[in-house]
Amino acid sequence: MTTANKTTLKVGVLALQGAFLEHIHMLQNLPVVSDAIPIRTTEQLQSVDALIIPGGESTSMALIAERCGILEPLREFAKTKPTWGTCAGMIMLANEATSAKKGGQQLIGGLAIRVNRNQFGTQKESFETKLHMPEIVGETPFHAIFIRAPVISDILSDDVKVVGRLEQKVGQTEAETIIAVRQNHLFATAFHPELTYDNRLHGYFANMAIEHYKN
Repeated sequence: MTTANKTTLKVGVLALQGAFLEHIHMLQNLPVVSDAIPIRTTEQLQSVDALIIPGGESTSMALIAERCGILEPLREFAKTKPTWGTCAGMIMLANEATSAKKGGQQLIGGLAIRVNRNQFGTQKESFETKLHMPEIVGETPFHAIFIRAPVISDILSDDVKVVGRLEQKVGQTEAETIIAVRQNHLFATAFHPELTYDNRLHGYFANMAIEHYKN
């Protein structure tokens, strides 16, 4: 259970579909993380202080969550507790998503952004690039991996802070396109930090969660 003035965290990674094990391995190397567990049930979700929604396929993730009865508990969790969405997880956290499959898809929501799914095209258009995000990872660039990645097309609230942008044009996507944001206790990145050897973003999220419970 969560309490004020926490010094360590139990962090969950949604494990319905996608790259959840890689996130768990990253979290296990952080001193402030006392435990990192996969989340498949409401009971498991209620046991953690913070949550990562990983990359994968957002439509499939939403369908599985709905069938498992965990979609509504995820929405309630994200209203008040630290939650980070990466790639497909960013789509799930968004309030609005364009280029959705026919019939649309369920979203967890909470993050006041509009995202465009699969902005860069198919798997073969995946790419890697360096990102400067000094506010969250310091001066050393972060090596970012984009796989069928979304982008943030619109910011829908002044509460959303942009913390990362593309630094050059990629295909038809312009430089300065937004690829990372924070809104209070919610955090989202369009790329896959768990596929690198750099855990600075995981450290940022963990420290962000610690600060959340101090307030």
